[in-house]
Amino acid sequence: MARRSARRRPSSSAPLTLPAELPVGPVPISTGTAEVVRDPDFPQRVTLHVNGVPSSSLDLADPGFLDFEYMQQMAAFVALLPPGPLRVLHLGAAGSAFARHVEHERPGSRQLGIDLDPRLLELVREWFALPRSPLLRLRADDAGRALAAAHDASYDVVVRDVFAGDRTPEHLVGTGFAAQAHRVLRPGGILLVNCADRPPLTTARREVASLAEAFGPDAAAQGRLAAVAEPAILKGRRYGNLVLAAVRELPEDPAHEGAQDAPQGPLGAHDAVERPDLRDPRLGRALRTLAVPATLLAGDDAAAFAGTAAPLATSTPDPAT
Repeated sequence: MARRSARRRPSSSAPLTLPAELPVGPVPISTGTAEVVRDPDFPQRVTLHVNGVPSSSLDLADPGFLDFEYMQQMAAFVALLPPGPLRVLHLGAAGSAFARHVEHERPGSRQLGIDLDPRLLELVREWFALPRSPLLRLRADDAGRALAAAHDASYDVVVRDVFAGDRTPEHLVGTGFAAQAHRVLRPGGILLVNCADRPPLTTARREVASLAEAFGPDAAAQGRLAAVAEPAILKGRRYGNLVLAAVRELPEDPAHEGAQDAPQGPLGAHDAVERPDLRDPRLGRALRTLAVPATLLAGDDAAAFAGTAAPLATSTPDPAT
């Protein structure tokens, strides 16, 4: 589930290029229907609706454009990671708007998008200017099964953006999911979760508690745990999207922090593995200055947000099934 941000001009001056044809009206896919709706004010901007729900919004002339507010918030977290290309796992691909943005900002990134609907993935390749494989691979699979099958310490970023109606499937929330995401991330890598909730934000609080259990009891105190949303959502005034973030800790043994012992790839290519601190004032400023300002809860504020909420005890599917 997603909300739009205030309308903005494209972030690129590239000439307008639109596909020769886009479908008019709903198109059958494996799990229902998909529909591409053009923005009446900006014809190069389209929103992909899956089974009637807005799932992705893209500017076909500007791959760096992000319309949904929670994606803009996620982008602020990704900006904290060391410069250069990233390896990113997207659980919930749809139109791959966030993957387009990552490739635009960090050329050469290697990304994998997972979606349950194989026909939808075929269509978005036809409709939208998506990075080609191996820059962006799209795979039809259950997101939980794909996560469980991923190699240890193989991704810099894991994004969870999966919904069935207005809820995330049960096997993709809680301690089981969080533990698998922690395993798959490289040291210093970051998990980003799109959590839709309504007052009194019980699910979001329990998800933060689940992340704290999987990423370690010191995750909040070390600046490795955060929640972000618009003030009205955090104050319990309405339903909306929160972004939850957790960073995998660095190895305790300093001998493992050097480039020769770090996992190979973007985060392992530096003299020492760097870990973003989610209490970083730059992150708070970036979130406050978005078109729709958001509030960052990190450190003690993240712990206070979870409060006494109990973690959600869940498990992810066996990749062999």
